[in-house]
Amino acid sequence: MKLKIDETFNRELPKDPIKDNYPRQVVESCYSVATPRIPTEPQIIHVSDEMMQAIGLTEHDKSSKKFLDIFSGKKVIEGTEPYAMCYGGHQFGHWAGQLGDGRAINLTELLVEGNRWALQLKGAGVTPYSRTADGLAVLRSSVREHLCSEAMYHLGVPTTRSLSLMLTGDQVLRDMMYDGNPKYEKGAVVCRLAPSFIRFGNFQIFASRRDEKNLKILTDYTIRHFFPHIEKGGEKGYIQFFEEVLDRTLDMVIHWQRVGFVHGVMNTDNLSILGSTIDYGPYGWLEGYDHQWTPNTTDRQHHRYGYGKQPDIALWNLAQLGSALVPLIGEAQPLQEILNGYKDKYQSNYLSMMRSKLGLSQTLAVDLALVEELEDILQVTETDMTIFFRNLANIQLESTHTNFFPLINDAFYKSEELTEVIKKLWNDWLTKYTERLRIENSTDRERKESMDAVNPKYVLRNYMAQLAIDKADNGDYSLIGTFYQMLKSPYSEQPEYQEWFAKRPEWARHKVGCSMLSCSS
Repeated sequence: MKLKIDETFNRELPKDPIKDNYPRQVVESCYSVATPRIPTEPQIIHVSDEMMQAIGLTEHDKSSKKFLDIFSGKKVIEGTEPYAMCYGGHQFGHWAGQLGDGRAINLTELLVEGNRWALQLKGAGVTPYSRTADGLAVLRSSVREHLCSEAMYHLGVPTTRSLSLMLTGDQVLRDMMYDGNPKYEKGAVVCRLAPSFIRFGNFQIFASRRDEKNLKILTDYTIRHFFPHIEKGGEKGYIQFFEEVLDRTLDMVIHWQRVGFVHGVMNTDNLSILGSTIDYGPYGWLEGYDHQWTPNTTDRQHHRYGYGKQPDIALWNLAQLGSALVPLIGEAQPLQEILNGYKDKYQSNYLSMMRSKLGLSQTLAVDLALVEELEDILQVTETDMTIFFRNLANIQLESTHTNFFPLINDAFYKSEELTEVIKKLWNDWLTKYTERLRIENSTDRERKESMDAVNPKYVLRNYMAQLAIDKADNGDYSLIGTFYQMLKSPYSEQPEYQEWFAKRPEWARHKVGCSMLSCSS
């Protein structure tokens, strides 16, 4: 097994001079040396065949002892020095100071066919940033991260990826719901990949300490390797850098809204500078369409990171990043002007995205009202977002008006809530919608194809992930493989997986892991 190593982060950026691994404040450094904890009895549960190929490995490599050793953390890649990154962040709107990779250890970087991949083990043990935690991860959170990383990629959402999911053979103590009832769970480790794992918080920590020297070193490094088209150095380049980060972050959030994804913990240390979804903790997909919904138990009172608030939180986080970059520019005004343009960009991009979900190719002034009315009525009763938009594509304009409503009927969770008043609201909207469709030049078939390309049939609903976790806890990893394959083609009909195109079962409505989740890993 040969890896094409090409390290930059730990070769070009300042290193913590202290090599001892104990919790501490790390200053004037981008990273600290951190060696993965040796697992007791590592075992491969699942490997992404696509990511194997992406990093230049073969099926034969997957079965080698070297693969097991390296991606479980048992052995360090020869000639490399694993490390944990130093960063800070705002958590739930409050500055938390230094955070850093508390349970993630970066192994190395690869350069394969022009693509850069940073390899990171999540759940591989204590680092200088672990504070009082053990740096480990459990099976349930690792299954969720592995499956969701790959599922999001195939949905067309910018995201980190996942190579492998392994058991460590160790037991990890976790208080899953923070209620004073900790239990031992199976330990696991995920190898996740991205061009870079740099976050907003990497810049914030230097700015908070008034360390302009290292803030500039980090920003110049980031532009050089990941935004090479931007002018190097100087105020103009830093302003352009910030604007591009804003555009990428906005694009990511629009994709989240498109597929009904809720991140659950949009702290500034959980936002990638590349505009990729990072840190799959208490995430979830909208089932009943609700702008307030969040899967995070920690957020259940204030709903700061609810589905409908994600665009505004992204802007808030971008403002914190902008504040961190001000020392490089000398004034805040150019960055504020970019931030001021965010809402107009969002509204334009969001409406364009919603047009695509509704099969509208032309741009008409009436579309905004049509979308706003739809979003209001979707929340009148519990309506499954994925099923609603997927089934909406089946409308045929030559059908009679009475045939329209039954096409979306499967999306409603409680038929008894569908009063005559609510049915009238739906029929009135469907009438407006079909009138709008008649202005389009597409056939029913063409419209369905375009809508099916942006409205997924299959997403990783929380109850599905929990079913896979429950089986895995008992040594059966078959559902992990099933969901991995199914979610590689989320927009295809795949009749062999039809059972998973269904509303959340009633038994899962309040079940732990299926409705609300904690940040516990």
